Amino acid sequence: MSSIYTRVSVRQFEDRPVEPEKITEIIRAGMQAPSCGNQQPWEFYVVTNREKLLELSKSHKYASCAAKAPVAIVPVYRKTGLWLPEYAHIDMSIAQENMWLMTDELGLGGVWLGIAPQQERMALVRNILSLPDNLEAFSIFALGYPARKNHQEDRFDENRIHYVN
Repeated sequence: MSSIYTRVSVRQFEDRPVEPEKITEIIRAGMQAPSCGNQQPWEFYVVTNREKLLELSKSHKYASCAAKAPVAIVPVYRKTGLWLPEYAHIDMSIAQENMWLMTDELGLGGVWLGIAPQQERMALVRNILSLPDNLEAFSIFALGYPARKNHQEDRFDENRIHYVN
C-alpha cells in the first residue's frame, strides 16, 4: 500500500511505450474497485494513437500533457442498465484511484484529467473516440514512464480529525 504515499500527478513522460501487460494490469486494478450495488458501470478505452492523444489533449486547458503521453486510458461509464445511476461517478472515481495506485506500483506515472461532469468536455471526448450513445466519458488518465521523479507531500493534518463519542 505504499503507493498511497508515493503516488503523484505526472505530466511529463519519457518517450517510450508502456508494455501491454502493464496496461492490462492497470485496468484490472480499476475493475477490482467496489461499486454501488455491484453495478460495475465501467468500460475502458486505451488510446495510443498519436492523433487521438493530441485531440484528447485539447479537451480542456489542463489536458495538454496527454499529447506527449505514450498512452491514455479513458474510463467511460454506461448510462443504461444501471439500477443506481446516480452513483456511477463515485464508482468511476474509485476505479480511477485504483488504476492510479497500480500505475505507481508498476513504476509508471500518470495524471487524472477530469472530464465528467463537464458536459462540453464529455461531448468532445465522445466525438474524439466515437463513443456509442450508451457510454459517457468520465476522465482521461494520461500515463507513461515519468520523465522525472516527484515526491508526494505529507498531507496528514490531525486538526481535520473529529471524534464523535
